[in-house]
Amino acid sequence: MTRVTIAASRAWRTVAPVAVAFLAFAPTAVRAQAIEPVDNAIVAKIRDEAFTRSQVMNVMSYLTDVSGPRLTGSPNTRKAAEWSMAEMKKWGLTNPRLESWGPFGRGWTNDKFYAQVTAPVPFPVIAYPQAWTPGTNGLVKSEIVYVKINEEGDFAKYKGQLKGKIVMLSPMREVAANFTALGSRLTDEQLEKLAQAPLPAAPGAGGRGAAPAAPLSREDSTRRAQQQALAAIATRRQAFILDEGVAAILEPGRGDGGTVFTNNGQSRDPKTPYKIPLVAMAIEHYGRIFRVLEKGIPVQMELEIKNTFYDNDLNSFNIIAEIPGTDPKLKDEVVMLGAHFDSWHAGTGATDNAAGSATMMEAMRILKAIGANPKRTIRIGLWTGEEQGLFGSRAYVKDHYGTRDSAKAEAAKFSVYLNLDNGTGAIRGVYQQGNANAAPVFKEWMKPFADKGIKTLTAGNTGGTDHQAFDGVGLPGFQFIQDGIEYGTRTHHSSMDTYERVQPEDMKLNSAVLAAFAIHAANRADLFPRKPVVKIVP
Repeated sequence: MTRVTIAASRAWRTVAPVAVAFLAFAPTAVRAQAIEPVDNAIVAKIRDEAFTRSQVMNVMSYLTDVSGPRLTGSPNTRKAAEWSMAEMKKWGLTNPRLESWGPFGRGWTNDKFYAQVTAPVPFPVIAYPQAWTPGTNGLVKSEIVYVKINEEGDFAKYKGQLKGKIVMLSPMREVAANFTALGSRLTDEQLEKLAQAPLPAAPGAGGRGAAPAAPLSREDSTRRAQQQALAAIATRRQAFILDEGVAAILEPGRGDGGTVFTNNGQSRDPKTPYKIPLVAMAIEHYGRIFRVLEKGIPVQMELEIKNTFYDNDLNSFNIIAEIPGTDPKLKDEVVMLGAHFDSWHAGTGATDNAAGSATMMEAMRILKAIGANPKRTIRIGLWTGEEQGLFGSRAYVKDHYGTRDSAKAEAAKFSVYLNLDNGTGAIRGVYQQGNANAAPVFKEWMKPFADKGIKTLTAGNTGGTDHQAFDGVGLPGFQFIQDGIEYGTRTHHSSMDTYERVQPEDMKLNSAVLAAFAIHAANRADLFPRKPVVKIVP
């Protein structure tokens, strides 16, 4: 049996490997009994600047309307980065720069897309090519064929029949009515539930090894065998379709109401290009074509896709800038604000995540505008490659601070990382990320914004974004609780992720909160408290 005990940072000298990172990055011991000081005068200046002279929506428009979608590796992303660096330099930030990381893979842009059903009844089609898939090499005029291959005997029916055809491989799915609102704010009940969430289990609390898996039942074994057989057919079908030389594949897009969610279509590796364009189509248009084909009536389509691949530089970059610290003893210590800069390509990446990037840029502008003189350096990091796996932020953390098993010297001077990546919605509180020592700090920092509904602190974790790169190596990294608005239902990764879906008043509030949290972290007596260290006792 394994016994787990928890103590404040630096309390243990001999610990299991899971706790090594916490010790390596441990700051000054937590003063749990002290009341965290709040500078209400500077908060008042921040709020005045944020709400009366905001530039956050202007930044939003440049990142979305002018730059367009910011798929990692694309020229659009670099253009947006260069504009952002110039803007931050104009505001007075120090040393705006690109820090390279990689390799990521080839870049990609969609330069032209046209799709029109021409018979039996003409209509334009709502659809988007999937990322990193090729174009059509000109206009394709083709019959659409629904290819139904579910077992070995089905291949023969299509042999030699598909060259140059536009094909559909998936059956139509059910589309339910929308009886609930697409957008909503967190209710008091939902926030209270978050506030009552327990602290996540400490690492190692489950013991040294997992219990052996129970043997599969006969039903489970049969189901697994069927799934494996279907997977094998799907793999062979992909190779078959490629060999047959189809012109394009139409896919039923996720979402409804004319909204299409796009994603990664094929490999970013230039050594393994895929030869078939993949097109995600609005489910209502996919369904119309599918039902006509089911009736035995031919459907004709015109399709033209022009995509460009960029192989000249397989690396990507992060955008970094600073407000230098002014205290000779503390200026080498760092507080970070960050958000991911990249997006998917069907919309303009407004709520995911130009909103977070613009908020962080505006927070930095506010601090410069009010003449804040932080004791520690406040640094902004705007990451690329987040949508493909937090690549940019993880590369930054590894380069500057090390890994869980091997910390670099910079880690001892790192205070806290604050991230924003849950859409346009107003901040309502903070995910504590399992850090009990953070609670009294955030509790005080939220008080000047209680009139805006920012009151909730949850001990629970949240994932899927760049604070995990920091938290994963034992550095304090946090994401905020935000109103969902339309994020999970309409905008996230979709064709409707555009400027119009961003809420200006929420953006102003979020910018003020981030500026206030950053200056308080930069001016507090100690580095931000770390998670308690876990000691594993045999």
